[in-house]
Amino acid sequence: MIRQLPLGIQLRSGASFDSYLAGPNSQALAAVRACAAGSGEPFVHLWGREGTGRTHLLQAACRAAADSGRAAIYIPLEQTAEFTPEILDRLQRIDLVCLDDLQLVGGDAAWEQALFHLFNRLREHRTTLLTAADRAPARLPIALPDLRSRLGWGPCYRLHPLDDGQRQQWLIAAAAARGMQLPPETARYILLRMPRDMNRLQALVETLDRSSLAAQRPLTVPFVRSVLAGLGELPTRPDPDTA
Repeated sequence: MIRQLPLGIQLRSGASFDSYLAGPNSQALAAVRACAAGSGEPFVHLWGREGTGRTHLLQAACRAAADSGRAAIYIPLEQTAEFTPEILDRLQRIDLVCLDDLQLVGGDAAWEQALFHLFNRLREHRTTLLTAADRAPARLPIALPDLRSRLGWGPCYRLHPLDDGQRQQWLIAAAAARGMQLPPETARYILLRMPRDMNRLQALVETLDRSSLAAQRPLTVPFVRSVLAGLGELPTRPDPDTA
């Protein structure tokens, strides 16, 4: 069961282990899968730049844990303006706790104290904790020494970006998962004109799904070009068929 916060935070519909193309991140994927199943390390930290799949993996872990009958919760710390550190109270009653964007609460004394006590409670109750940030634990802007030491309790995995070939493979698979056929030439066109950020690519796949269904059009280069123009995405180089 996925525990919901009062904010109504929802997991992304496409966030699953099956939809995650590991590429160079196979060890991280295996570690997170084990955590979701309750057979992994009690604490695992993921780090990497935006768009490398940090949020995807945390949400996939929550969904997999819930599907196996375990209680799980996902907390995006980028939304701390909407809730207080007390949100971390009593999370030891949950099987899997996932905290995203840990770097955003560094330097906040109230949040650091709350996280420090959370680590202690989770360890005592053998609850699994997954955290993610844009940097390794030693580089997080944490002022509380005791919290800094606890962030070193478990393994840390850096998430590396996919190369263009892997991104193309992911795009085609993501489209297929939604019942769309994305030709390789269209996938290459997208990659030449969109940022390499996987979050942006995921959002584009969702947009293409809605747009192709509404227009009853296949994912040809001209159709995708029109969708990108509507989104305000400017090509990074001239179209080969219009230059």
